[in-house]
Amino acid sequence: MTEENITRLHINEKEIILIGTAHVSKDSAEQVKRVIESENPDAVCIELDEQRYKSITDGNKWKDMDIFKVIKEKKATLLLMNLAISSFQKRMASQFGINAGQEMIQGIESAKEIDAELVLADRNIQITFSRIWGNLGLKGKTLLLTQIVASIFSKETITEEELEKMKQQDTINAMLQEFTEHFPRLKKPLIDERDQYLSQKIKNAPGDKVVAVLGAAHVPGITKQIQKDHDLKALTKLPKKSNTPKIIGWSIPILILAMIAYTFITNPSVGMQQALSWLFWHGGLSALGTLLAFGHPLAVLTSLVAAPITSLNPLLASGWFAGIVQAYFSRPTVRDFETIAEDVTSVKGFWGNKVTRVLLVVMLSNLGSSIGTFIGGADVIRLFISNFF
Repeated sequence: MTEENITRLHINEKEIILIGTAHVSKDSAEQVKRVIESENPDAVCIELDEQRYKSITDGNKWKDMDIFKVIKEKKATLLLMNLAISSFQKRMASQFGINAGQEMIQGIESAKEIDAELVLADRNIQITFSRIWGNLGLKGKTLLLTQIVASIFSKETITEEELEKMKQQDTINAMLQEFTEHFPRLKKPLIDERDQYLSQKIKNAPGDKVVAVLGAAHVPGITKQIQKDHDLKALTKLPKKSNTPKIIGWSIPILILAMIAYTFITNPSVGMQQALSWLFWHGGLSALGTLLAFGHPLAVLTSLVAAPITSLNPLLASGWFAGIVQAYFSRPTVRDFETIAEDVTSVKGFWGNKVTRVLLVVMLSNLGSSIGTFIGGADVIRLFISNFF
């Protein structure tokens, strides 16, 4: 069978058929169904990881998960990415009547129909973003978070030209295309490493005939990488964290505490002024931020108490504690995430949505504490200098 977007390979006496799909094309799902039924493979590989697969197959269960449990299980990053992708897809669906990712769903259904082994061939999305994160400095991390958040709340329309470009990419690549243009080195973890991972998983799939459902952008790389052997453990290894941020993060509070302690010894009244200034600016501004987010009274109190303490420990943040308290007393579900695109169109909706309320509490509490670090720290230094010089 000769058909457009089909690549046939023979590796170690195994026939591998790559279907280069367009994630936002109506025709791709039909082609996936047609090829799998006619080829009757032993295994079907799809460009999904375990978490994205579960979000498709257990959609209702995922929607009912509360944010407190999500944060506790460290799935907040995945939720944020799913929210960004979902918002992106909804705009396409409303404009062009297209359901993105339908070809992957079709691959799952067709594999079940012919009783073929289903192989989840993509790398865990959190590992991919962890490896991306590890290649970024402070500026890059700020830009990445800004772009992700902007994509969530964006209401811009998608042009026909942009749609045609997206037909040659997967959803993750499309969402971060502009970002990778500014940081070319991120092409390795985002695209090259995934090509290697996908190719090895496809090659390891059981049976003599394998069909792989992939974004068209991955086919050239996989065709090249599948001729080589790749270490899946190495490709899923999390990057080592740099010690520099930790050193800087601990140096500042140690310096502040040393100044306050030394001043206390030489001039207790001035030392008390320093301590009160540190407590006032951190606790007061962090609590003010939580108030501006219309946080629960206990979340405000948590910010007031936690900020002066967490500001001395770079591993902690007042917004995290305030957000947990807010989520506990006004617990949102993932269903609230799905209404964000509509809710953020008005100020009332933005502050009324339980998820955005928690995000506001976390963000504004941390922002207040950060401002407190500069103001309170500057005041501690001012008092120290005036006392000794």
